[in-house]
Amino acid sequence: MAVYTLDPLRDPRWDPFLRSHPRASVIHSAAWLTALASTYGFDPVAYTTSPPDAPLANGAVFCRVTSWLTGRRLVSVPFADECHLLMDAPGDRDELIRALQERAASERLEYVELRSQDTDSLERAGWQARSSFRLHALDLQRPLDDLFRATHKTCIQNAIRRAERAQLQYEEGASDELLRAFYRLLIVTRRRHGIPPQPIEWFRNLRECLGERLKIRIASHGQQPIAGIVTLHWGDTMLYKYGCSDAAYHNLGGMAFLLWKGIQDAKVLGARRFDFGRSDSDNAGLILFKDRWGSLQSTLTYMRYPVRRQQRTLSDGPKARLMGHLFARLPDEWLTTAGRLLYKHIA
Repeated sequence: MAVYTLDPLRDPRWDPFLRSHPRASVIHSAAWLTALASTYGFDPVAYTTSPPDAPLANGAVFCRVTSWLTGRRLVSVPFADECHLLMDAPGDRDELIRALQERAASERLEYVELRSQDTDSLERAGWQARSSFRLHALDLQRPLDDLFRATHKTCIQNAIRRAERAQLQYEEGASDELLRAFYRLLIVTRRRHGIPPQPIEWFRNLRECLGERLKIRIASHGQQPIAGIVTLHWGDTMLYKYGCSDAAYHNLGGMAFLLWKGIQDAKVLGARRFDFGRSDSDNAGLILFKDRWGSLQSTLTYMRYPVRRQQRTLSDGPKARLMGHLFARLPDEWLTTAGRLLYKHIA
């Protein structure tokens, strides 16, 4: 069985295939891949066992990342929480894995990384677990009142009611004004965590490529924006992708308020699932917060090939901690410049 490559930005079969596959998500879409290419220069490629003159029966999408700092690699896909292999037959997955391993050797790639829950066949083929995360998703196929009652009374319900009593103002859309408000909060949040923000061009490109599928939601106290989230709607799923807040106003419940607004909107749009995204396995507080929405938890493991003792990275270890202390003290302009320079190397 042969494995073929295709350009998901230009092949007319790609979008119809995604619409027909139940596990396809916004991460697989040409819109997401176009935003990645426009912002960071990543080159998207998809693999399939379907010949070029046949309809697509399966597909696995990647981006080629070329960095003088962290090496050349294939990632499925950058800045995504998870990216399913859209290959249902075990034989197709096995052929893909072999093709990827051959590509890693022939192109002398630093590694190939898969961000999928389909790990069994990868482990048998000698791939290595690199990072593990927790995923949370809320089943929306219940009345809204039932969804609210299923949340934690003290931490979620009371937080939403505090926000309402404080008369937080709510705005949604994708205007420049909302994007600027979100980005100011993002800078504050990322500094608090000791990491630079993504470049604002990334959010502009996502907005341009995704159109009405992307929504910025802002909560304000008086005239002061205090929390913001970005949600992406695709098929039967709404994904909570980015969030930020001003810690001085956390007692007003702004984040719970915005997430509840997102869940309400998802119900109106007919979504069946609200995806809370990934959490680091050691972030007990964030995991507990997402658990308290009545969501279901699962494990996501990033798998890499080939297995090496040392792989160049900027995201962990003593150097990362030192950089975190530095980022926490940089002026806004320098911090955003750091993000613009670094993110293309850490995908």
